[in-house]
Amino acid sequence: MTTALALPAARFTDLLAAEWIKLRSLRSTYWALGSSALGIIFFNANAARADYTNYPHYNGVVRAHFTSWALRDAFTQGAALILVLAAASIGAITIVGEYSTGLIRTTFAAVPDRRALTTAKMLVVTAVMTVYGAVIAGASFIATQAILDGRGQGLSIGHPGALRVVAASALLAPVSALVGMGLAALIRHSATTMVLSVFLLLLLPSFVTERYHWTACVRNALPFNAWARLVNIEYGHEPYTLVSRYPTTVAGGWVVFAVWASVAAVVAVVAVDRRDV
Repeated sequence: MTTALALPAARFTDLLAAEWIKLRSLRSTYWALGSSALGIIFFNANAARADYTNYPHYNGVVRAHFTSWALRDAFTQGAALILVLAAASIGAITIVGEYSTGLIRTTFAAVPDRRALTTAKMLVVTAVMTVYGAVIAGASFIATQAILDGRGQGLSIGHPGALRVVAASALLAPVSALVGMGLAALIRHSATTMVLSVFLLLLLPSFVTERYHWTACVRNALPFNAWARLVNIEYGHEPYTLVSRYPTTVAGGWVVFAVWASVAAVVAVVAVDRRDV
């Protein structure tokens, strides 16, 4: 009588390697990352070019506060919108793509430990999107400040607040990707996940006003508005800028990033583990 040998359980490092292979083997991953990166860098460089062109026509007040404008050019709101959309979509497709194709059944058959599997997937996506965000934010800073340096207004990364702008913009990518993964684990439908991701991350921040204190608290608790606070480097009273009635703090912005990423990760793990395929 022969006894079947039990296969050893997959090590967590094996799961990380498998998820990395899944992600990098998709040609769409390279297209999504590459095209969005070029678009974001171009968007920021174009903003710097506009300020470079218009700088001789700016009055003395604007020139006196141009340092803040230079940091805003380093990563503009339009570029952040593109970054959020790309990162959330890539994060969502890593989960919803397996459900839509049926590959998730094979994956769970090979690795019954759903929590470990989902955790490995999130770690791989977080690492990739952090590198992606860092490359884009760093390249945008270098390009925009090189353009503005033609007017003697370019800043170095050591300038007060510059590193915070780059770091906040870079971390916006993994936070958005994790939110996309959390929504994908709950919804499991591509179109619905994308629509809800866009609404939650991009549209809702513009709908919620600061008219009341409680609405301002909701607004400040959204990832995109937290990013906006982190990249808003103030140097005294600046012209032509709106002042928030209920501003949040820099520390509060970092906390919002951490809370959204953590909650999204927990939601993804629990949803995948508890629900049937």
